[in-house]
Amino acid sequence: MAQYKFDAVKRYSLSHQVVEKLIELVNSGQLKSGDLLPSEITLMKQFDVSRPILREALSSLESMDIISRNPGGGKFINKKIGSTPFRAMLSISMDNIVAIIEARMSLEVGLVMLAAEKITNEEIAKLEETIEGIRENIDKDYGRYDIEFHKTIANSANNPVLEGMITSLLLTHEKTNSLIEFREPKLTIAHHESILQALRERNPTEAAIQMHKHLTFVKDKILKGLEHSQKEN
Repeated sequence: MAQYKFDAVKRYSLSHQVVEKLIELVNSGQLKSGDLLPSEITLMKQFDVSRPILREALSSLESMDIISRNPGGGKFINKKIGSTPFRAMLSISMDNIVAIIEARMSLEVGLVMLAAEKITNEEIAKLEETIEGIRENIDKDYGRYDIEFHKTIANSANNPVLEGMITSLLLTHEKTNSLIEFREPKLTIAHHESILQALRERNPTEAAIQMHKHLTFVKDKILKGLEHSQKEN
C-alpha cells in the first residue's frame, strides 16, 4: 500500500480537524478519486486520534459523498469528489455559525431573484404546499416544510452550481435552528407567503426584499440564542 505523508492531529482537536487533514491529502494529490483509504488502525496511528474520533470524521466525509464504502471492505475516495467541494468547506466551518448564516443569506437572496425569472407553476404549487404543511403543524415540528420551501426555491433557480451550494448550507438547518429559543410560526408563514407572492408576480426585486427580510428575522433569532448559549457555557 502506498505511504502517505500525514501530520498528527493534536489531542484537543475535534473530529472535523481529521476531516480537514484528509481533505488536504486529496487536495495535495496524495489521495485521488478511487483510492482505497488506509485501514482505521493506520489512520488512528497516523493522526494520533481515538477510534471514535476517527469514525466520526469518516462518517462526516461519507455524508458529504467524499468517501464511500467499498463492497469488499474499507472505504475509498469517491470518484465524484469534484462535485462536493462546498460540502467539504462547510464541514470544516460548522462551528462558525455567523459565517454560515451570512453565507446562506447572501446565497438565498440571489437565488430567489433567479427563481422569480424561472419558477414554474408546478413549483409555485409546491411552495404553497409547504406553507400549508407549516400551518397544519404549527404546534409541532414543521422544520421539514421550512427546509422544503427553501429547497424548492433553490431548485427553481435551475442552476446546478448554486443548487449544490444551498443544499449543503441547508444541511446546517437543524444545527442553527436548534439555537432558536422560541418559535413564531405565524410570522414564518407570513414571510413565506410574501416571498411566494413576489414569485407569483415574477418580481425579482420584491422577491429579494422579502427573502432578505425573512432571513434577517431568522438570523436575529439564531444569534440571540447563540449569545445566550455562550453565556451559559
